[in-house]
Amino acid sequence: MGQIKVTKCPIEGLYVIEPTVHGDDRGYFMETYNQNDMHEAGLDMVFVQDNQSMSTKGVLRGLHFQKEYPQGKLVRVIRGSVFDVAVDLRQGSKTYGQWYGVELTAENKKQFYISEGFAHGFLVLSDVAEFCYKVTDFWHQGDESGLAWNDPEINIQWPHLTGEYKGTASAEGYALDDGTPLNLSDKDQKWAGLKDTFKFNI
Repeated sequence: MGQIKVTKCPIEGLYVIEPTVHGDDRGYFMETYNQNDMHEAGLDMVFVQDNQSMSTKGVLRGLHFQKEYPQGKLVRVIRGSVFDVAVDLRQGSKTYGQWYGVELTAENKKQFYISEGFAHGFLVLSDVAEFCYKVTDFWHQGDESGLAWNDPEINIQWPHLTGEYKGTASAEGYALDDGTPLNLSDKDQKWAGLKDTFKFNI
């Protein structure tokens, strides 16, 4: 009996993974990744690196991708809560330009697998979030690119976020509904929208 449940998302190439959790009054145990269950779901990826980051409330990271060395990513949250998003950038895909999002929390223990050919990003909803992810290719300097997080053509419905689109990816004027200002890096405020961004031939 598999220790994880793999569910295909409405966009091909995206999967939500839910582990079986075993616990008692001492704590809990779960398998975060099971090669056999992944294989049965048609996922035969090989991970080459594990990464972990910490972000504070209101931080939005993304939407990122590598152009020549695309990465598949298996992401999860071990502390706090984020809203995690993938956007299909595969040229010729029937879902090109569409997005899918899932809330990942330390409590629900869900994982999100994002195949190569997607832009990826997340918004931190808790005071602090620790985010872990496995990748299928290494980071390559100069190969990273991005997509505007607020492009109205894509129209991602970021939860608890208020503000009005003013024609750029700037965070100015955006905040969570509790007043926490949206916090983006300088580079993430300069990405172009869908019509001007890179397309994958995958």
